[in-house]
Amino acid sequence: MSQTVSQRLPSLGPGLTNYLAEIRKFPILTREEETTLGRRWRNHGDREAAYHLVTSHLRLVAKIAMGYRGYGLPIADIISEGNVGLMQAVRRFDPERGIRLSTYAMWWIKATIQEFVLRSWSLVKITADAAQKKLFFKLRQSKSAISALEDGDLRPEQVKTIATYLKVPEREVVNMDRRLRGDLSLNLRHNDAGDDGDALERLVDPSPTHDVALADNQELAQRRQALAAAIEKLSPRERHIFTARHLSEDPPRLEALALEYGISRERVRQIEQRSFEKVQSAMLAAESRSGVTVRC
Repeated sequence: MSQTVSQRLPSLGPGLTNYLAEIRKFPILTREEETTLGRRWRNHGDREAAYHLVTSHLRLVAKIAMGYRGYGLPIADIISEGNVGLMQAVRRFDPERGIRLSTYAMWWIKATIQEFVLRSWSLVKITADAAQKKLFFKLRQSKSAISALEDGDLRPEQVKTIATYLKVPEREVVNMDRRLRGDLSLNLRHNDAGDDGDALERLVDPSPTHDVALADNQELAQRRQALAAAIEKLSPRERHIFTARHLSEDPPRLEALALEYGISRERVRQIEQRSFEKVQSAMLAAESRSGVTVRC
């Protein structure tokens, strides 16, 4: 599916601005349209349906890719990698689970982009542990949160704050910060922060669309509240397995949870599925009461 669909997607070759203008022409699907197309693809292998599912979410990829402009890589390459993740998500999308494709696909898009960024940087290898990956991607965000974006070394109190927040040794914060600042000064492409970047900010933020709604603070707060309430209704074991498998940055394998609880891998899978259905049902009920979409 990926090769056939990718051949029909707008090309990034002529320029980023042209690409962004092209992807805005694809319509955003309603929930009903998305479900119908998802069934056509899943049940019948309908490539045209897969194409419509992919193209309706290209703006979501571009929006997510914006968050990775600060790593000295061409934004066009980042978007291309994100599109690969989107197609992987479409291939595995199950419309019967009641989750919007945008919610499901964002994790595939982010994972694919992050792996691309890691492959492109010599200082962090793919084999880096979860803490190192988290530090790599969260350091700039953490510095911004405490207004520590100056060119020089972090102050000791800033290092301590970030290390505590990210749960890594202070020395690793210092080393990663120096490497990031040094490599970025050599590798940053001018067109990443120039007119094309500004155009991207403008062009990938149409409203109202369901992908932009994902970033809406009010709706996000309501979804989080509904999710927290739904999780509270689970048994302790269900809550732990659901949280570990669906809300962790580095989800454990089924085998690891099976060993922890002294049960079979299949039993863990059943508990995970049952807890997911309970959370989904509770959130749909919350959606019905509030009139606002709160997706799990």
